[in-house]
Amino acid sequence: MPQSLLPDDITALAARVVAENTAAARKVVLAESCTGGLVAAALTEIAGSSAVLDRGFVTYSNQAKMQMLGVASDIIETFGAVSIACAWAMAKGALDRSGADIAVAISGVAGPGGGTVHKPVGTVVFARVTRNADGEPEGELKHFDGGEGPDGRAEIRRQATLCALELLLP
Repeated sequence: MPQSLLPDDITALAARVVAENTAAARKVVLAESCTGGLVAAALTEIAGSSAVLDRGFVTYSNQAKMQMLGVASDIIETFGAVSIACAWAMAKGALDRSGADIAVAISGVAGPGGGTVHKPVGTVVFARVTRNADGEPEGELKHFDGGEGPDGRAEIRRQATLCALELLLP
């Protein structure tokens, strides 16, 4: 595989996402918080990603989530930004503001600070919304172990990026 800015496991999975979504004629949109655009960056490492990636929203602050994606302030006040409710609202907002077929949203606590008893460092929520799909929106809360030390934040973000890429597979 050619030289990439990102780790090989991320680049390989991004290549699968691009290939399989191209074959399915599906466009994707991302709403990223704790990953800070890493998922979109992973996709754009792959030649031909323009056939798949419609756009990405990096909404790191709560204000950005509300302004850019239309997340209701009461969702953030009631459940917090790191909640399935917020991630689902982020994904729905991204889908509504794009021409994509599927949206994935990511919000979490990458650390080393910011964790609480109920949402410790490594808590990351994901949501996936598919245009014109029946049924409940998909959401998942995961706890990633970043380990101790300065690499913990990077490891949590790496694992969250891999999880989000998996959610983009058809």
